[in-house]
Amino acid sequence: MKCNTGTADRTIRIIAGLVLVALASTGTVGVWGYIGAVPLLTGLVGFCPAYSIFGMNTCGIKKS
Repeated sequence: MKCNTGTADRTIRIIAGLVLVALASTGTVGVWGYIGAVPLLTGLVGFCPAYSIFGMNTCGIKKS
């Protein structure tokens, strides 16, 4: 798994994931808010499987 998400992308994913999980845990948005774990995990790891499928890459590192 090579990094395919850039710094800004990762930051947005982590923030959005934390917000969704926090809202779900307080009961504000319901159980579906726990889907925020997906962007949170992909932001922390730096790899997005959907980006691989669609050939996208927001990471600044060039492919070898």
